[in-house]
Amino acid sequence: MNPAPIDANEPWMRGLHADTGYLLYRLGLRSGQLFNTFLQESGLRLRHYAVLRFLATSEGALQRELSTRLGYDPSAIVGLVDDLEKLGFAERRPSPDDRRSRIVVLTRSGRGFLRDTDEAGLRVTNELLAPLDPAERETLHALLLRVAEDGLN
Repeated sequence: MNPAPIDANEPWMRGLHADTGYLLYRLGLRSGQLFNTFLQESGLRLRHYAVLRFLATSEGALQRELSTRLGYDPSAIVGLVDDLEKLGFAERRPSPDDRRSRIVVLTRSGRGFLRDTDEAGLRVTNELLAPLDPAERETLHALLLRVAEDGLN
C-alpha cells in the first residue's frame, strides 16, 4: 500500500526560510562566523567578546551574573574569564560587597581591545546587514530589542 502523496500546501510543508525562528538561528550563526573570523587574530571568540562588552557596561560582575545575563553555562564563564585574564583583558577582584566573593572587571587593556576592535565589529555588522538601508536597519534593531527584552532577560 502506497502512502498518500504529500500535499505541498500543508502549513508544515512551508520552506525553512518561511520560518522566522529558523532565519534568526541561521543569521545568528552567520553573525557568529563573521565575528569569530574577525576575532581570530586576537585568539578570542565571540563569547569572549560578549563578556568584554558586558564588563564595559558595568563596574564588574560576579561570574554567576555573567552566566545569567549572557546566557552561558557557569562552567563556560570560568574558562572564558580564565582566557581573558591570561590576555590581561579582565581580572578577578574581591567584591566590595562581600570579600568572600570575587567580581570580574575589565582592565585598561581590555578597554583598549574593545576600542581597537569597535570599527571592525561595525564592519561585520554592516556586512551582515548590507541588503538593508539605514531605516530598515533601525527598524530591525528596534524589533529585535523588543523581542530580546521579553525573551533574553
